[in-house]
Amino acid sequence: MEISGRTGLLGLIGSPVGHSGSPAMYNYSFELLDMDYRYLAFDIKLDQVSKAIDAFKTFNMKGGNVTMPCKSAVCEYMDELSPAARIIGACNTIVNENGKLIGHITDGQGYVRNLKENGVDIKGKKITVMGAGGAATAIQVQCALDGAREISIFNKKDDFYGRAEKTIQDIKREVPKCIVNLYDLDDTEKLYKEISTSDILTNATIVGMKPYENETNIVDTSVFRKDLIVSDVVYNPVKTKMILDAEAKGCKVIGGKGMLLYQGVEAFKLFTGEEMPVEEVKSRYFAE
Repeated sequence: MEISGRTGLLGLIGSPVGHSGSPAMYNYSFELLDMDYRYLAFDIKLDQVSKAIDAFKTFNMKGGNVTMPCKSAVCEYMDELSPAARIIGACNTIVNENGKLIGHITDGQGYVRNLKENGVDIKGKKITVMGAGGAATAIQVQCALDGAREISIFNKKDDFYGRAEKTIQDIKREVPKCIVNLYDLDDTEKLYKEISTSDILTNATIVGMKPYENETNIVDTSVFRKDLIVSDVVYNPVKTKMILDAEAKGCKVIGGKGMLLYQGVEAFKLFTGEEMPVEEVKSRYFAE
C-alpha cells in the first residue's frame, strides 16, 4: 500500500511505546482491508499530553490509542467520554469525529468480548474479580454496564482498595441494579465463599505474571468446580498457575491473550466502523 495525499493518520501516545505491537497489528489490518490509513507510535510524556491532543486536531488524525502514563490525563481534553471512560476516569482510545474528540476505554470491552468469543455471556452472571488496578477496574465497570448481576471485588488493603471503594460508588450510581461488594483479598475464607456462588472468577492482579509465574491467589484448588469459568488477564505466560490448576479440575478456562486482542479489535471498529480481520491478526500476532 502506498501513502497518498488522503492517507488517514492514527497513532499511539504514551511512554514508553517502542515495545508496542499496536502499529504492526493495525497497519497489517489496514493492508488486508485495503484501507488508506497508517498507524504510528509517538513517545509522549505526561507533560506533553495537551500538545499531543492539539496535534490530533491540527493533523486531523482519525484517532488513536493511549497508554500509560497518559490514560487519565487525556480525559481532561476530551469533548465527550463514553460511559465506561467517564466512570473510570481514563481512556485508551480517542476518536476524532469532525473535530470532536471522544474518549473511550476498550479494555473492559475486550474482556467481555473475549468471554463472548469463548461462549460466555456476562449478562445475568455473578463475577468475582481479584484486583482493583486499571485492568480490573475496566473489567468491573464494563461487566456492570453489560448486565452482570453481581460483582465481588477482592483486593489487598492498599491504595487500590480506596480506589475500588470509589469505583463501587460510581457503578452503583450508573448501574443501580448491579450488586457490587468489596472485600480484602487476604480474607481467604470470604474469597472462597464468594467464588462458590460465582459463575466467573477472574484474576486481574500481577500474581501469575512473570516473575510471579509460580504463584496463585487460589491455593485451595477445591474451589474450582466444573461449572466455574476461570479467566485471567495475564497473558505471559499464556497459561498461569491459576489457569492450569483450574483446567486440571475441569473448569472452562480463558486466558489473557484474547482480552489483549479484542480491546484492539474494539478500538479498530471505533476508528473505522469496520471489523478487524480477527482471524488473520490472531494467527500472525497472537498464536500460542
